[in-house]
Amino acid sequence: MGGVRPLLRFARTLLATNLRASLALRGAFWLQAAFMVGNNLAFFTTWWLLFARFHDIGGWRLPDMMTVFGVVASGFGLSVVFGGGARRLARMIADGELDPLLVQPKPVLLHAVGSASTASGWGDMATGIGMLYLAGRLDLETLPFVALAVAVSATVFTSASVLFQSLAFWLGDVEQLSRQLWEFTLTFALYPQPLFAGGISFLLYTLLPAGFVGFLPVEVVRNPSALLCLSAAGAALGWWLLAVGVFALGLRRYESGSRFGARG
Repeated sequence: MGGVRPLLRFARTLLATNLRASLALRGAFWLQAAFMVGNNLAFFTTWWLLFARFHDIGGWRLPDMMTVFGVVASGFGLSVVFGGGARRLARMIADGELDPLLVQPKPVLLHAVGSASTASGWGDMATGIGMLYLAGRLDLETLPFVALAVAVSATVFTSASVLFQSLAFWLGDVEQLSRQLWEFTLTFALYPQPLFAGGISFLLYTLLPAGFVGFLPVEVVRNPSALLCLSAAGAALGWWLLAVGVFALGLRRYESGSRFGARG
């Protein structure tokens, strides 16, 4: 416990510092959040029109799609607000920006992931919560399952970002590639699960973990059970441990060379 408490204090301090930095320019903060809400609602309008025309897709109706969007948008927002630095890891690795973190007595990955907070993520969370409310998923009975689903989605989002960005340890500047992989994961997670089967479904549970970002967490909310909850929590833990392991492996390579060694 003695080692855990200082770590938690450090995480809280890092988070508070980033939030203060985000709120320093209040006008820009609210503008980014509001713009993201508008952007999300404009995106969801397509699904609203589609369900108004066809009523259901593979047995899924509009409230189910609201649940998908609610869980994924909330998880995405939570990820970029509290772990915005994960999206710039590749740049930090390629430019040697991890050097100052290596000499500090704190976990490098935690420091790097928590080094930035994205203000627009608050807009994503606001949209997600609104969608979950409209879908009728925020009553006392379902709220614990919603909280678990959003936490799982956010954890896998952050883990996927760390994994994709950590490719820079071996491939050099892969910022654009890793960002595209992450955005593909987000895009596919926002579609109804019945649309995918066979090889595509397998791909969305492996290379692009959209299944763990959206499909599985959403099922926790739609059809909650002990098995689904354990499976979702286990998947989130597994992806995070994989991300930490890959980053640690790459960090040894980074330390062994220098900035040029990191470029491979």
